Amino acid sequence: MNIKAYTSRPSGTARLGSPAIDAGLRRYMLSVYNYMAVGLAMTGLVATIAVATGFYQQIAETPLIWLVMLAPLAAVLFLSVRIDRMSFAMAQTVFWVYAGLMGLSLAGILLVYTGTSVARVFFISAGTFAAMSLYGYSTRRDLSRLGSFLFMGLIGIVLASVVNIFVASSVLHFAISVIGVLVFTGLSAYDTQRIKEIYVTGRGGAEMAKLALMGALTLYLDFINLFVMLLQLTGDRRGR
Repeated sequence: MNIKAYTSRPSGTARLGSPAIDAGLRRYMLSVYNYMAVGLAMTGLVATIAVATGFYQQIAETPLIWLVMLAPLAAVLFLSVRIDRMSFAMAQTVFWVYAGLMGLSLAGILLVYTGTSVARVFFISAGTFAAMSLYGYSTRRDLSRLGSFLFMGLIGIVLASVVNIFVASSVLHFAISVIGVLVFTGLSAYDTQRIKEIYVTGRGGAEMAKLALMGALTLYLDFINLFVMLLQLTGDRRGR
């Protein structure tokens, strides 16, 4: 079940601004960011180990690489569709497995780009994400209209990426990276505001924990995609 399914606002819900809600919101958002941070750490660790041990290199030239590339998509779809039927412990397990699979699928980045370049782009991505997420959390401006444009941009990126698999155009690749950076920068703010607003509809307990987990997954995806797009745009390739 997608996190958007929780967005209906029940009547009588306490308004954000009351001390109890503000304190609960801070705890909720902190759990979202903590899950996201641990997920990113797991992704980085798995990617590093996969390259250091030569495991990724061994499967990169075999049909197994397609399984590695598609497994994260299967995991995230499974979590999104089935989370309302899972226990929280199971949902957490799927999230950690997804983060690990994503690390394996992204391990090739460490072979294509220099370590210095990867580190530099990671910190640029982290700073950009932090600034935009803080904006989304603190602004009183409604970003829902922005979300419609960002969603259309996201669909355009997906379609253009599929086309570029066949045409292999460097110009189209550059355009996808530029638009991708803009889209995922904007989504970092938009999704943060949406996750914040979803909090007031939570009913506590395991459901609230699941909401935090799905919020973390959303922001994790925003960050990963922002990082990859920036790396494609500004990263230094090995062997140059």
